[in-house]
Amino acid sequence: MKPLTVRYELDESGAWIASLPSVKGCHTYGRSLSQARERIREALWAATDNKGMAYSVRLIDDVRLPARLKRLLALLEKARQREKAAAIEARQAAVDAVRGLNRLRLSRRDAAALTGYSFQRIHQIAHGEA
Repeated sequence: MKPLTVRYELDESGAWIASLPSVKGCHTYGRSLSQARERIREALWAATDNKGMAYSVRLIDDVRLPARLKRLLALLEKARQREKAAAIEARQAAVDAVRGLNRLRLSRRDAAALTGYSFQRIHQIAHGEA
């Protein structure tokens, strides 16, 4: 069964209008995007003869947002990608630091004091647990 695209748009009251352009007369609304997503299946069920299809067809979201908000969401996604890369870099730096401290035969408590991690976290890093 071919997936259907659902168009979501905010109206002036802040409600989400959900419509299936490929199914005549199939539209609904919700106070939240989540509620509109739930209700569009009910609207599809009411608008078609194939009742089983309404709950089995895959729906693809097409959320229409103002350009300014799209730009802000794109900036957020880029920031999250940078955050993820920084977290990977920090984990590797922690592993390298703990290995270096272990070579000096420092206690886990001393390694913790120097790194700002708990001694339990030092143990996890030293044993490759995280």
